[in-house]
Amino acid sequence: MNQSKRLIILHTNDLHSCFDNMPKIATAIDEYRSLFAAEDLLLIDCGDHLDRMSMETEGSAGLANVEIMNATGYEVFVPGNNEGLTFPKHLFEGAFRDHAQFDVLACNMFELESGQVPAWMSPWRIMNKGGLKIGIIGLTASYNDFYNPLGWDIQDPFELARITVNLLRSQVDVLILVSHLGLGFDQRMAAEIAGIDCILGGHTHHLLERAIMVGHTLIGAAGKLGNHLGIIELDYDTLHHKRSRLVGFTKDVTKLPDSIRISSIIERYRKSSQAILNQQVAHLYEPLGNTWHEESELGNLLADGIRSWTESEVGLVNAGQLLDGLPAGGITDYHLLTICPSPINPCSLHLTGAQILQALEEALLLEFIDKPIRGFGFRGKVLGTLCLSGLDVQYNVSFPPYHKIVSVMINNEHIELDRRYKVGAIDMFTFGAGYTSLSKGLDTRYYLPEFIRDVLKRQLVNQEAIVLSRSSRWKAVNG
Repeated sequence: MNQSKRLIILHTNDLHSCFDNMPKIATAIDEYRSLFAAEDLLLIDCGDHLDRMSMETEGSAGLANVEIMNATGYEVFVPGNNEGLTFPKHLFEGAFRDHAQFDVLACNMFELESGQVPAWMSPWRIMNKGGLKIGIIGLTASYNDFYNPLGWDIQDPFELARITVNLLRSQVDVLILVSHLGLGFDQRMAAEIAGIDCILGGHTHHLLERAIMVGHTLIGAAGKLGNHLGIIELDYDTLHHKRSRLVGFTKDVTKLPDSIRISSIIERYRKSSQAILNQQVAHLYEPLGNTWHEESELGNLLADGIRSWTESEVGLVNAGQLLDGLPAGGITDYHLLTICPSPINPCSLHLTGAQILQALEEALLLEFIDKPIRGFGFRGKVLGTLCLSGLDVQYNVSFPPYHKIVSVMINNEHIELDRRYKVGAIDMFTFGAGYTSLSKGLDTRYYLPEFIRDVLKRQLVNQEAIVLSRSSRWKAVNG
């Protein structure tokens, strides 16, 4: 007779510090714990649990998320880019090395200096669940232009997956790959690397209400923001040493009651983080306005700051990065987080005058100004016009699209279309998001770990810079 062993794998991904749903996820997980023994359950998160746009995460340097994961009972976590890229290395390590009560796995994440996976992280793990030997491999996405300045080297995930699968397959009954690589990459690994029973994925925020089978590998994913809990059911024939059933699906948790245990942790961190972020960092004698449809003092202030920060000839930032203006009086870190939540870094690149001119023309068109942006670290709503530094632009609104600009001066000299200028901008532009000509620069350099709200903070204590921000850079002309 066959002897069957059932394993239930619960998985989440891309919560992005949506604390509203974390107590509901915990409730759903507790329901499974009431039905199955601990040796029959495995709880995994596939990365991007943390997001620094959240007050609780920002004010606690990620400890709020880690404590909630501990209390929820996670056993495995694979870092996503929001953990590895948006936190300085010492804060990332401090949160997980010193506080995580679960395994942190990534077989392709190495310290740049040592060339090794850090001691507090593991490339893979073999665990025993009710007599089943389960191999779990972690993989995270490679963005080394950003990771290297932070002290990390993320190596080729496909090659490391192939090597590690070959290493573990003969040692385990079940092999799970936990991926923060995106659906396309997961499908490629399932099709080309033999021996993976299940891939649990994230990064591209894909919701697979029914897990999909690619070859002999099941792929599951639970969307984003904790709206769903992923469930994999695996039956293993212990007599013949092979899986006999493998299915996956997701459960909508949004209407479930909150776990009081998790809600109390969130409330505690909400209060402590509010107190930390409410410390004053600047004082304004007059308010600084902001709008997405035309230049404003606050947008100009940020553009000037980015230009100075990157030591560039020109500064460019989209107005949509700023969600509101700032009032007169004391300004706190909480103000800055609220109006500039995106984990976006300053960068510098070299653009031709023609590429700059194209972006300026597009910045006068509503189809760009009102364009919704999703992803790329952007936490705003629409792109917004361009805020400028080092530029004086005259335009005629009655002229046709892409012919509205009458003249452009760069540091008091007429723009030269063939000349390359050093431009201070934001990393989002280099990914092709928004004003596409700004993605075509050369010699790109990213400035990490600071975000653009750190640039803005420095500007707010510079009274001369505040006065300069009130000078107009866009000038409408007639005729």
